Amino acid sequence: MSQIFIYDTTLRDGTQREGISLSLDDKLKIAKKLDEFGVHYIEGGWPGSNPKDVEFFEKFHLLKLQTAKVAAFGSTRRKNTKPEDDANLRLLIEANTPVITLFGKSWDLHVTDVLQTSMEENLAMIGDSVAYCKSHDKEVIYDAEHFFDGYKANPEYALATVKTAAVNGADSVVLCDTNGGSLPWEIEEIFTAVREALGPNVQLGIHTHDDSGLGVANTLAGVKGGAVHVQGTINGYGERVANANLCSIIPDLQLKMGHDCVSDENLRGLTDLSRFVADVANLETDTHQPFVGSSAFVHKGGTHVAAMLRNPESYQHVAPEAIGNVQRSVVSELSGRGNLVDKAKEFGINTEGLDLQKVLADIKALEPTGFTFEGAEASIELMLRRTHPAYVPPFELLDYSVNVMQRKGRALNAEAIVKVRVGPKRMHTVAEGNGPVNALDKALRKALVDVHPKLAGVKLVDYKVRILDGENATAATTRVLIESKLGNLTWSTVGASPNIIEASWQALTDSMEYALIK
Repeated sequence: MSQIFIYDTTLRDGTQREGISLSLDDKLKIAKKLDEFGVHYIEGGWPGSNPKDVEFFEKFHLLKLQTAKVAAFGSTRRKNTKPEDDANLRLLIEANTPVITLFGKSWDLHVTDVLQTSMEENLAMIGDSVAYCKSHDKEVIYDAEHFFDGYKANPEYALATVKTAAVNGADSVVLCDTNGGSLPWEIEEIFTAVREALGPNVQLGIHTHDDSGLGVANTLAGVKGGAVHVQGTINGYGERVANANLCSIIPDLQLKMGHDCVSDENLRGLTDLSRFVADVANLETDTHQPFVGSSAFVHKGGTHVAAMLRNPESYQHVAPEAIGNVQRSVVSELSGRGNLVDKAKEFGINTEGLDLQKVLADIKALEPTGFTFEGAEASIELMLRRTHPAYVPPFELLDYSVNVMQRKGRALNAEAIVKVRVGPKRMHTVAEGNGPVNALDKALRKALVDVHPKLAGVKLVDYKVRILDGENATAATTRVLIESKLGNLTWSTVGASPNIIEASWQALTDSMEYALIK
């Protein structure tokens, strides 16, 4: 199968997503990471649109990219203007990139209503701009904006626009589904017609948007129709809904369709690239994103996990390792014994001597009362370990109480009293905090830290509360998830009760017990 050239436009089209604003340093970091991954082109921005993009083109040379060519993006010349007098084209040349990407109009509606010029002048704008950039020894990629809508409205004119770009020296002609409204069979059919009209010597590309939820499918249809140049963004970031998602397109092309995009070794860095870009963009990662999401290869149903333990191919469409992801199982009321066997293996626990059926029964009984164990794997590990006859808890709760006081003119004050047995010692401690959970945390640590001094380093880094049955008002069941950290180790525990203090205490004591056994 053919080599597919990957053109990343995260730094330009991706930044048009609502909620994304990349600094210059962000853009340089992402460009470096894209180059390491092995994309062939990085679209750095539009030199004439803002000072940040101008500065990017001044500094990208410092990155010393090994694989990718940087492209400057801009429009064809203005109507009734000579190319050498056009400010936009001048800035594209001055960006000093090896590649210039020009977009022009393919849809007669845009020519007459948006540009408000003649069909002939639009063709001249395309031809003059491509030829001018080629005369400056640039690789020119021509993006035929709104091509598929234009072809459906006036196929003869749409073809004339891309023919003009090709005749004037465009190295690649990219057909764009700018409004994201086309269907895959339309894309493939139109690509076939363009391929026949332009001949085999013109390199075709595809650029789609996801407004109909078909950005990836339409890109693959374009490749099937003859495209060898593919544009998209990491995680699909882009204007409106999204751009075509390279994190799905690349593995689909390489693992499913047999094309070459990047090396197999680099492909194993795709999950890391996806999360890196999300982190730099300060966006939450989509855990359910195909291929690279943290849930993409997670198995929950007991039947599925049992089959997976016998043969991983039974419920996975590709090997997660191929894109740098991992297979996991989660434990819930839908689980079977296989889920617990798999989790025990993940935790490094020998299942001999464990009562897996008891743990499974406890989970199925607890989840209807408000517990959930998918995000609290430390609690699962504790449940498994506690069923072993040789397990000795590092401490035993005797009782606790919390008193919250608000006196006029004073700050809210909470006082907790905790009684625990640690080995032969009975500990009775009191601590104050800015709230009841904080006071309980301090009192419990105070009771344990003399015997277990490392607990002083445990940090409570997240505390999530969810009301599960709000229709019961103040009698509603509360679920508490606590995330804790010690050094490089992080873990999560869960509690649930109609009493928020009890739910918090369950999660808190599990967190401390887990810290001690680890």
